[in-house]
Amino acid sequence: MSDPSPPQQDSEHDRPRAVPPLVSVVIASYNMARYLPDAIYSALAQTYSPVEIHVVDDGSTDGTEKVMEAFAGSPQIFYHRQKNGGQSRAKNRGIHESRGPFVAFLDADDMWSPDKLELQIPLFQDAPRVGVVYTDFQCIDAAGTYLPTTRPVYHSGAISGKLLIKNFVTGMTSVVRRECFDAVGAFDEDLPMSVDYDLWLRISTKYEFRVLDRVTYYYRQWPGQMSHNLETRFNCAVRIMSRFIEANPGLVDPATVAEAWAHTYVGRGESIRVLDRRPLNALAYYARAIRQQPRYLPAWKGVAKLVLPWLANDRRRIEVHTVARTGRPNQENGRASS
Repeated sequence: MSDPSPPQQDSEHDRPRAVPPLVSVVIASYNMARYLPDAIYSALAQTYSPVEIHVVDDGSTDGTEKVMEAFAGSPQIFYHRQKNGGQSRAKNRGIHESRGPFVAFLDADDMWSPDKLELQIPLFQDAPRVGVVYTDFQCIDAAGTYLPTTRPVYHSGAISGKLLIKNFVTGMTSVVRRECFDAVGAFDEDLPMSVDYDLWLRISTKYEFRVLDRVTYYYRQWPGQMSHNLETRFNCAVRIMSRFIEANPGLVDPATVAEAWAHTYVGRGESIRVLDRRPLNALAYYARAIRQQPRYLPAWKGVAKLVLPWLANDRRRIEVHTVARTGRPNQENGRASS
């Protein structure tokens, strides 16, 4: 009698492969018919699969409905039209309508690199504490030409303290684990600006962040863009920071809180000094920063530039702001370099 044959061992090729998780792409759009197709095509061109795309039309009046007819036959694309309610409400509608365990956001006038999701999703694997993965970005103009891009220093891990000082999480490059919204809520529909910053701070109280140091997002800048309203942005930042500190006592140490306020006041002082040319108003913000941190060097540098204007070299700052605000370089200062 022959020996029984040993049990067959499944080869690696015979084992069923894990199905990649569905990624839901949320595109909130208001009067972006001109750019919206480029955004959608960049999401459809992803080397990662499966992907579903939710376009939320926030009451557009520029023919967006007609543009979306070209995508009506795609099983990946879902079109939702609503009355105009602002970017937060539109993004929250997309979150609610979508199904994937990961949610990625794409502004209707921006674009992704084809490998964006393929690079980001694996960073969540075996890392349940990671709630957000974000990346580097590149600014472009209305025609898609590269613009000068000022990049912050990025951080990973538990980032609440560093994030309170400066928002370095490049908002729309981020992919978010859906459970984060269950834990801390979605976008605040009462904030006119900086809604991403508010959400990242809340998520940072319970989850870690990871950064992928690679450009996967192309951020379009064009004349009249809302993000260039610096006064409204400052007021929103103060509101968000105050609420975060009050809601999370002791999470961030007092020295870091003081530095965060000093940094915020200096930023406002710099925009007033350089762009508004109101030296006394700028001085008031530098003074507020110094009261928070008497040895905060950027505040003293700001004061020095007011007293000794020849110390200031603001050409680059003015160039970048001019390109962002008008979509073209300041001709008096020469062409902005890339």
